[in-house]
Amino acid sequence: MRREQTDVMVVVMPVRDEELLLGAALSALTVAVETASRAGIRSEVRVVLDACTDASAEVASRFGFPTLTSTAERVGAARALGISHAIDALADVPVRRIWVANTDADSRVPAGWLTNFRAISRVADVCAGTVRPDFDDLSAAQQALWLRTHVRGRPNGNIHGANLGIRATTYLAAGGFAPIGEHEDVDLIARCRSNGAVVAASDDAEVITSGRLIGRTAGGYAGFLRRQVSDLAAGATDPL
Repeated sequence: MRREQTDVMVVVMPVRDEELLLGAALSALTVAVETASRAGIRSEVRVVLDACTDASAEVASRFGFPTLTSTAERVGAARALGISHAIDALADVPVRRIWVANTDADSRVPAGWLTNFRAISRVADVCAGTVRPDFDDLSAAQQALWLRTHVRGRPNGNIHGANLGIRATTYLAAGGFAPIGEHEDVDLIARCRSNGAVVAASDDAEVITSGRLIGRTAGGYAGFLRRQVSDLAAGATDPL
């Protein structure tokens, strides 16, 4: 069933002590927002500083995006705060016309990130976008494995908060992000599926994310990469 196209984007980036990577993330987001604007897409961005103790706030201040402060130390709570604040600022826009675009402060979105979400919004309620680890952070073996197990044009449909889009009405009907410290993205989309939401996978606007092994949560993408390194060391050729 064809859906109403969304031309207004709520964009949220939670930040937890990311002074080294935040500048590149916000520079990339600036390009994406400008590209979307030229395509007639309005963006309402929120950068949510979640209990930061480094210079992340100073880095964020160099860009023109509104910032919020959270003391929750929970990425789910930070995402929810940013989304709520941005939707409230769009009181002149019907909620059915709003799409929520999520990314992370250690990630760089492509220029066409938001325009791809608009295209997806015509046919789905959720977009599970792919991410690629920064190859500069990986060993040659990890790079080779990633390329072998991630074939262009065949997105795996995994849920990543660094590249996750969702219709605002779908988000609200599912109850929004839970105030939890990790896997808030998987938790939300499970509830969306239970409500009958259509989830599309796409690698047309892949996001580059940090390939570090120690992240801001115990698991997350860094946890996946640690398991991969362990499996490679044990001799596995295609670890999950």
